[in-house]
Amino acid sequence: MLIACQNVSFGYDGHSVVRGLSFTVQKGDYLCIIGGNGSGKTTLIKGILRLLRPMQGSITFSEDLRQNAIGYLSQQSAAKKDFPAGVFEIVLSGMAGGMGLRPFYSRGEKEAARENMERLEITDLSNRCFRELSGGQQRRVLIARALSAAAGALGRKRDTLLVLDEPASGLDAAATVELYKILTKLNEETETTIIMVTHDIQAAEKYAGHVLRLKDGGYFFGSAADYKAQAGYGG
Repeated sequence: MLIACQNVSFGYDGHSVVRGLSFTVQKGDYLCIIGGNGSGKTTLIKGILRLLRPMQGSITFSEDLRQNAIGYLSQQSAAKKDFPAGVFEIVLSGMAGGMGLRPFYSRGEKEAARENMERLEITDLSNRCFRELSGGQQRRVLIARALSAAAGALGRKRDTLLVLDEPASGLDAAATVELYKILTKLNEETETTIIMVTHDIQAAEKYAGHVLRLKDGGYFFGSAADYKAQAGYGG
């Protein structure tokens, strides 16, 4: 178990936005969080990232899931398309949080960044300028950067979590399908745990292991198959 929420509520200034949630995230899971605007998805993500304290209930993290082992791609970072930097430089910058006072990246960190680029299938873009890439390519670069921030070198013995907030937003249909395929491959082959916020219900049903839907002050949590079959939650 990586994360366990028990009757947890999050909100601001004494007002709860999401309330009474109980669900777990296991190592290697692929959880999609869905719901309409204002349902509390972003608020919940802030709680998972430990940026908000629960107003009630509890959220427990595995001892093996260190805070710096969580890679996060926000909608804001996904929307930035004018980075005046090269692809490898951006992916490598994900390692900066673990450098301490060192002024230079180590050989191992550079190798890890290259491994993460290979996982996201962007090795051929290494020397390209980020702002010259297509939207789908840019999204994969930023996910590789988040993975570098979380996972480091392949084979490092710690749990890794990627939290992605609408990673396919603004992409065309072909780029969206390609991105989801790559994320599924990453999840299955490296046991990277993925929590993804999305408005794409069909993608949640197709790719996720579990679905958490926030709706009208209530919620559904269960397997993707159960979600698809659950009356009243299928639209």
